[in-house]
Amino acid sequence: MPTSRIDTDSSNHKRDTVVGNSLIQRNTVFPEILREGIWHTTSVERFEGILADGGILPNPPIPDMDRWGTGCGPRLYPFVRSIGGVSLFDFSDFDEATYNQNYPLSMWRTFVPCFSKWDESIWIELDRLAIQDNFVDGRTILKRWNQQNELGRNIMPMIEAAHIGLVPLSAFRRVCKYNKYDQIFREMQIPGTL
Repeated sequence: MPTSRIDTDSSNHKRDTVVGNSLIQRNTVFPEILREGIWHTTSVERFEGILADGGILPNPPIPDMDRWGTGCGPRLYPFVRSIGGVSLFDFSDFDEATYNQNYPLSMWRTFVPCFSKWDESIWIELDRLAIQDNFVDGRTILKRWNQQNELGRNIMPMIEAAHIGLVPLSAFRRVCKYNKYDQIFREMQIPGTL
């Protein structure tokens, strides 16, 4: 991959640099790499399980104590999990200040850019066309959450989307590893591709 530079915004501090397969982000409020695309985040260890399973399972064999939002039991599991979905992020047109003002209780910062309990996160970008038949956008998820009166279940309004059922490896567009110490997203080779 040739060395290139991506200027996402000529003002203030929103500048990213791509060097080889690494996207270097310095002093950004929000990781620009996540602004475009549909993303799923997971741990390095869980990513190995995803590869072994042939895709992202909606309910992988992970103990509840190791999952987010399971402390109050199955009746209050996160909404996307309760509908048989894989939780995804869609940060299209995302503005951090406006979002935080509209949804002050949203826990999105727990996951972005790295889950608070991990040193590294894996970010999997999905191909929109490949997942379109089973994709539920954030607006629809929020509407269903309200209509089904599931207000006790966790949700990240508007930015949390879902894929109902298994997301196959063939739907992966790219995979990046983020390290919270050097604050770099590094693109990884997707297993099984050249």
